[in-house]
Amino acid sequence: MIRALFVLNYSPMSDLLSANLWVVVAAVFVLGGFVKGVVGLGLPTITMGLLSIVMLPAQAAALLVVPSLVTNLWQIGGPDFAVLLKRLATLLAGVCVGVALGAGWLGAGVGASLGLGAALVVYAVLGLLHWRLHVRPALEPWLAPLVGVTTGLLTAATGVFVIPAVPYLQALGLEKDKLVRALGLSFLVSTIALGLALGHGGALSASALTGSLLALAPALAGMGVGQWLRSRVRPEAFKNLFFCGLLVLGLYLIVRGGLTLA
Repeated sequence: MIRALFVLNYSPMSDLLSANLWVVVAAVFVLGGFVKGVVGLGLPTITMGLLSIVMLPAQAAALLVVPSLVTNLWQIGGPDFAVLLKRLATLLAGVCVGVALGAGWLGAGVGASLGLGAALVVYAVLGLLHWRLHVRPALEPWLAPLVGVTTGLLTAATGVFVIPAVPYLQALGLEKDKLVRALGLSFLVSTIALGLALGHGGALSASALTGSLLALAPALAGMGVGQWLRSRVRPEAFKNLFFCGLLVLGLYLIVRGGLTLA
């Protein structure tokens, strides 16, 4: 009911006048930024999942563009950036191809919400089971572009960049800080590709970009606190809580989408 009332009157620019809505949006971006600051990921996953309760996935994705772009630029800096970029080049190219092929899927309403819920559930289950693979270097030349295209297609459909790119990157055996930068680089390219697809489809208007720019401050604030807390908490325990929350949220989106279709 809340989502229906919002969608009927949705206009990113008019929502600038809705204090209650922007309190919700700001809180979601603070939470997403905080989780990203602690574990190096989670901003698109959390914001897409929670905001899809009150708006269409395409509208949530439009709000995500600027915060995701800036926070991932913050995350990727390091002395080995060029080496990392070269290693991940085919993966990133595949993401761009996949997003281009799936452009327009995110506007599919209930179908997009169901896809988003399913993606969150899969990601949460893999995380809670601590499922890990090991990718041998000899497999990277053909596996990386395949993973990239699949991730791009799912990004175009759900607005979430994690499956299967995150499990793949974790399977490369990168040391902790390099893995965080690799995740940031993958998310950065996915954000740019998704932003271009949304813009081409008319979902990323000037007013939508204004809303996305306003969401940047709470995202950065949350990320700053999360990075401060990173060295003071056990990341694994925090991740378990994060994945449990994603599992509940994903199941909720699937059930709600199923009831809507029925």
